[in-house]
Amino acid sequence: MAITADHIREKLIKELAALHVDVEDTSPNRCAASYKVLVVSSMFEGKPLLQRHRSLLLAAVIQTTFTLEVALKNPRSHSLHCRCEIV
Repeated sequence: MAITADHIREKLIKELAALHVDVEDTSPNRCAASYKVLVVSSMFEGKPLLQRHRSLLLAAVIQTTFTLEVALKNPRSHSLHCRCEIV
């Protein structure tokens, strides 16, 4: 099975009980070699950054990706940086 942004997104939502996931293929020609990932999950609450990254790796999301840029946030810290207005 080829790893796609949608595959990664679905796996993160399931494995990390993610409330919000952004996955972007940042590789040239979108060849699935590099991804930028933002995950917001309550599972990260109170955990240091290293434990958050371990959780991502234990979810076995990406096994053949060469480059991965990751932002792992809990809902509270994400809401501080993402102020959205509903009109």
